[in-house]
Amino acid sequence: MRPLLVILLSIFMIHVNAQEYYLFVGTYTTGKSKGIYVFKFNAANGEASWVSNTDSCTNPSFLAVAPNGKHIYAVNETGRDKPGRVSAFSFDKTSGKLGLINQQLSGGDDPCFITTDQSGKWAIVGNYSGGNLSAFPINSNGSISPYSQLIQHTGSSANKQRQEKAHVHSTFFAPDNQYVLVPDLGMDKVMAYQFNPASQKPLTPAAKPFTTVAPGSGPRHLAFHPNKKYAYLIEEMSGAVTAYNYQNGTLNSIQTIATHPADFTGQPGSADIHVSPDGKFLYASNRGSENNLAIFSIDQANGKLAGKGYQAIPGEQPRNFIIDPTGNYLLVANQRTNNIVIYKRDKQTGLLQQTLQQVEVPNPVCLQLLAK
Repeated sequence: MRPLLVILLSIFMIHVNAQEYYLFVGTYTTGKSKGIYVFKFNAANGEASWVSNTDSCTNPSFLAVAPNGKHIYAVNETGRDKPGRVSAFSFDKTSGKLGLINQQLSGGDDPCFITTDQSGKWAIVGNYSGGNLSAFPINSNGSISPYSQLIQHTGSSANKQRQEKAHVHSTFFAPDNQYVLVPDLGMDKVMAYQFNPASQKPLTPAAKPFTTVAPGSGPRHLAFHPNKKYAYLIEEMSGAVTAYNYQNGTLNSIQTIATHPADFTGQPGSADIHVSPDGKFLYASNRGSENNLAIFSIDQANGKLAGKGYQAIPGEQPRNFIIDPTGNYLLVANQRTNNIVIYKRDKQTGLLQQTLQQVEVPNPVCLQLLAK
């Protein structure tokens, strides 16, 4: 009987540990923020508790967690007289503390996005005001080398105030790790690059080098379906999501659907987009006068979306959000009201129920999770 109890206890502990995460929060440091904040997050009960934070990291507005979980990379979103930078940190899972390793110039003003490839040997950064993207080799100790490739976008689109030139808004590795897709808000294009990790300049234009969206749409972020066949693009300025069939770096549009009601008359300000781990639902955040999450179901046969409703958010500027890997909870970062709201997900309906706990963080704009 005792061996059975030991086995059951071991299974229980594995299950509990599988639902415990570190939550990293990137912020703007123009107010009271000190940089990157680290919390423990329990995906079994939705509880979060502060662990640590940096003390002098400037505007770490977007973060990437290395595949090995030992390093964190942050853009330092500055420009003009203070050129944009990229910072590499070590992360101690035991203490939950970050340690700065080194910094490099990002290659352009106002870097706003960073991601790493599946091997953890490359980081790709998008510079919003610079209108370019840069590729950084990552060393074995986690430090980041100067960029070995800088790709400048050129072009503009319909909105002469906001799309007067290229504005790279994000850089996403495709699930196969062979392509990088780059939504450019200023050009109304999603650029596609083939990725060769063995090359000093790892990015080359794909066979289909770009996908054009409707003029004035302002492409911002992408999300891939777990089946790797579909990709979804959030368009900041039009307030819409476009669904695509995806294959070998190529996007083929199958649907465009609004993230707001048909009678909405305000200025769209769509921000982030994520697919639930089971691939059944898609969520998109709206800022501006809406301050909500649009919820969609996903047709598993063709990838198309159907509106399920909207979740009002107690806060302003829901810039970024994340769904934990278990699919139990969704966390939303509100930039202007300095809070992270935690929702319990109904996995059957996709709808959300706000929990009693909120996390107070100055100017939160990016959330990332790492299993403990």
